[in-house]
Amino acid sequence: MKIKDIGEIGLIERISRGIKLDKSVIKGIGDDTAVIAWTPGKYLLYTCDMLVEDVHFRAGPAVPFQIGWKAMARNLSDIAAMGGIGRYAVVSIALDPEKSISFIDEIYRGLRAACKQFKVNLVGGDISKSKKTVIDVSLIGEVEKRNLVTRAGAKTGDVVLTTGSFGGSIKKKHLNFTPRVNEARFLVNGYKINSMIDVTDGLIIDLNRILKSSNVGARIYKGSIPVSADAVSFKRAVTDGEDFELLFTMSPDEARRLMNSRSTKMKVPISVIGEIADRREGFKLITNKLEHRILNPKGYLHF
Repeated sequence: MKIKDIGEIGLIERISRGIKLDKSVIKGIGDDTAVIAWTPGKYLLYTCDMLVEDVHFRAGPAVPFQIGWKAMARNLSDIAAMGGIGRYAVVSIALDPEKSISFIDEIYRGLRAACKQFKVNLVGGDISKSKKTVIDVSLIGEVEKRNLVTRAGAKTGDVVLTTGSFGGSIKKKHLNFTPRVNEARFLVNGYKINSMIDVTDGLIIDLNRILKSSNVGARIYKGSIPVSADAVSFKRAVTDGEDFELLFTMSPDEARRLMNSRSTKMKVPISVIGEIADRREGFKLITNKLEHRILNPKGYLHF
C-alpha cells in the first residue's frame, strides 16, 4: 500500500494513532493549532505550515516578497481560527545555492512585513540546501481561555457564517491575502463563537471538518454563499481552497446581534450561509426550495 492509497486524511489519522500526549496538551492533532496549558488565564497556541515551490507557489508568477508574506500569513490564519494572536516564529528555509542574494532578501522582507503588521517576533530558524524552495514556519501564539474556539463546538441550530468571498484565489489572493486575525479577535471578544476554522482546502471540506469534530450535520444555501468575481464556477469556488477566510458558527441570537452591529465595526463582509443540523441529516447543499443534494467533503488535498 502506498501513501496515495490512503490519502492525506487517512495519513493524518494513521499518524495520530501513534501519538501519546500528557495532560499539558489541551488539544493535539485535529484542529488548526495545538492548544497547550500555559498561564492561569491563557492557552499557548502552536502551529506550523510548510510552503513548497510548485505546490503552494510557482517562482515567476510569485515574487519573493509574496512567498515570504504567504509563508507567515498562512500560520497567522491558523492562529486566528483559534481566536488568538501570534507571538513568536521560527523559520526554516531550504534554497538552491544558485539563487540570487536578492531572492532570499525579498523572501525575508515579506516574512518581516507580516510579522510587523501582526506584532510577531521572528526569533530564529534553520537553513538547508534544496533544488526547490521550501519554507517551514513554526508559530507560537496565545489566546485567553475564555476566547478559545475550536472546530468541535458547533451545536444543532447554530448559524453558519463566513467572512469575505470564495474562489479564484489562484489569480492573486493566495499570495496577497490578509489573515483574519483582527476579525477573529473582534468576533471572540464581542460574541460567543461556538466553532471556527480558516478555509484553506475549500469551503466544503473545511466545513465538513467542523461537522465531523462536532458530530453534527449542516444545511448550506447555494444562493447565500459569497462567490468571488475571480471564481471559475460555483463548484470550484467551494472546493479550490486557499481563500483564508473564517468559517464559524454561533447561536441565532448571537448571529442576529452580530449582523445588526457589524456594519460600523468590521470592514470585511460577513455572510450567513446556512445552519447546523442534526448529524442524521447529513451535509446538504440547498439549491432552491425544492432541491437539495448531499455533499461529499471535496476540496484540495495533497494526495
